[in-house]
Amino acid sequence: MKNHILFILAAAMLAACAPSESDLQRFSPDKRHLVTLQLIDGNLYYELVRLGQDEARPVIQPSLLGFDLGSDMPALAGNFRIERVEKSSFSETWTQVWGEKKDILNNYNEIRVHLTETTDNPRDLIVVFRVYDDGVGFRYEFPEQPNLREFQIMDELTEFQLAGNHTTWSIGAYQWNRFEYYYDEAPLSAIDTVHTPLTMRTDDGLYLSLHEAALVDYSTMTLERTGEHLLKSNLMPWHNGVRVYAQTPFVTPWRTLQIAEQPGDLITSYLILNLNEPNKIEDTSWIEPSKYVGIWWEMHLDKSTWGSGERHGATTENTRRYIDFAAEHGFPHVLVEGWNPGWDGEWYADGVVFDFTTPMPNFDLEGLAAYARERGVRLMGHHETSASVLHYESQMEDAFALYERLGVRAVKTGYVGHGREIKWFNEAGEEQREWHHGQFMVRHHQRVVELAARHKISLNVHEGVKDTGLRRTWPNLMTREVAMGQEYNAWGGEGGHPPAYTLILPFTRNLSGPFDYTPGVLDLLFDEYRPDNRIKSTLAKELALYVVIYSPLHMAADLPENYERYIDAFQFIKDVPTDWYDTQVLEASIAEYITIVRKDRNSEDWYLGSITGEDAREVEIPLSFLDIDKTYIAHIYRDGDNADWEQAPYDFVIEQKEVTAADMLEFRLGRSGGLAVRFEAQ
Repeated sequence: MKNHILFILAAAMLAACAPSESDLQRFSPDKRHLVTLQLIDGNLYYELVRLGQDEARPVIQPSLLGFDLGSDMPALAGNFRIERVEKSSFSETWTQVWGEKKDILNNYNEIRVHLTETTDNPRDLIVVFRVYDDGVGFRYEFPEQPNLREFQIMDELTEFQLAGNHTTWSIGAYQWNRFEYYYDEAPLSAIDTVHTPLTMRTDDGLYLSLHEAALVDYSTMTLERTGEHLLKSNLMPWHNGVRVYAQTPFVTPWRTLQIAEQPGDLITSYLILNLNEPNKIEDTSWIEPSKYVGIWWEMHLDKSTWGSGERHGATTENTRRYIDFAAEHGFPHVLVEGWNPGWDGEWYADGVVFDFTTPMPNFDLEGLAAYARERGVRLMGHHETSASVLHYESQMEDAFALYERLGVRAVKTGYVGHGREIKWFNEAGEEQREWHHGQFMVRHHQRVVELAARHKISLNVHEGVKDTGLRRTWPNLMTREVAMGQEYNAWGGEGGHPPAYTLILPFTRNLSGPFDYTPGVLDLLFDEYRPDNRIKSTLAKELALYVVIYSPLHMAADLPENYERYIDAFQFIKDVPTDWYDTQVLEASIAEYITIVRKDRNSEDWYLGSITGEDAREVEIPLSFLDIDKTYIAHIYRDGDNADWEQAPYDFVIEQKEVTAADMLEFRLGRSGGLAVRFEAQ
């Protein structure tokens, strides 16, 4: 689709007179959303209304904007006057380098409010709102100015005064294990301080998600409940309490609110991507969505170890076995964890033990990289930092250069450590500890992604900073974890993820961006290794997760011998792509069920994933999403008639049938069950 751009400067500079109410209003292109700003006692407030045919539904009631700059500077609030207002409109269709949808419409109406103080030494602030059909984004801009140069943000005063006691799904912030917790479902009035995305359902049927976009050189935003239905921005602090160090000119991340009538429409909202800058990598030919296998799950099962010894997993012999398996079955990458010195002892307590350029004595890095290339496969690199980021940065240039020379095109990074375990030393030699999600680490991750891009390396970040759409600007930032992944099924205290967990992720964690969940474990019980744990799903559900949970780098996480045992089911994992032309959500209910379809970007095939939670379910799926003039062979991988995660997880059927867009498929999905279908175009 050819890009087209419409940029119309609309409303005028209003410096000479106070703006009217209409001057401070902005509709979305479809007239559904209306943002209104108002100045009260020198403070700027905003509100958001959703308009229908017969009613106006308040979404955000009047909420404060501004900053506390600490004791050395007066707050940027309470002394404002509006200098001028500018309005504009923008529309384009841009193409993702890779993604869940190839072509994305970016269409919004913008309002820019220029504020200046009424003091003797006035400072300027610009507040920018972009109003979309699927929500709103706004940010602050600090222009270059004589009365504000270097400054510290001690508190961002941004409020979100919600219109009711909505049902929320959230994870508490400021916890030792970062984002790796199960989601709580609770009324808004019962939450405390939570991470974003924060997903909500209103009593009158709206679905909302609060998050942020384009997080660069700033602290991540959490949301603190300061009133019954009032949320306020709470920025992750530095060790000394400063939230953000800044220098004009300066812009904040966008604060985002996505709005939908159906929960599935949150998934197909691309507002966060649209608020990020366009791609900055000129040649993207080396960035390739794909799947990988690797030496990983066997360590979580305790079949082998990261550290040295008789059970060391990252040996030359074992790696060659995985390379052969990848080559035979068409997987482009082989991840190897535990290949380098530093894994012995309590490595997670002291990451300065890691060496990122020297392999273990029993791991022939050079020879294995060459062997992989000969077989049409690449090693996937691995850098576990144990949150000692300055130690990592001291070796990072050499480490990425080594991988580039060896033909490695993707690296998994890790930052295992308690929530405030980022360690560094100041000029006085004093140890400082920072939060994983403060400005210190946001800056670090930006350095990593830019350096990786220079070495033509894509990133798969674990225990990192939450996604805010930067994959549009830096498409080598392919996927992240920042949540509880498959590994908790092996050793987590719950004995495995509850059945509803993967039915909450698409409406919460995945709204921020791709998630390297590492699905595809077909040996659901693994009694030989971890008898107290299991995967609380059916076999078909584990296949369906490849479609339901989006990632451009998906792992086939199980052991090679288990794929040989379930070779017929394994075929779906081999077939399913990781780069899509289109995505549609056919039906969804948070924590209960979802059916999602995606069209392959490189063929005419479609793929379907449908999963259930605690309850079994009959599904009726109209195939109207298929191309109307084509016939397809539906390769169906489904729960059997008695499938049940607890009683019969392996009750599994594979069948084929010819279908068209006029057909309907009907199936029974068991408890924590699933359905995966490849629609192969004829």
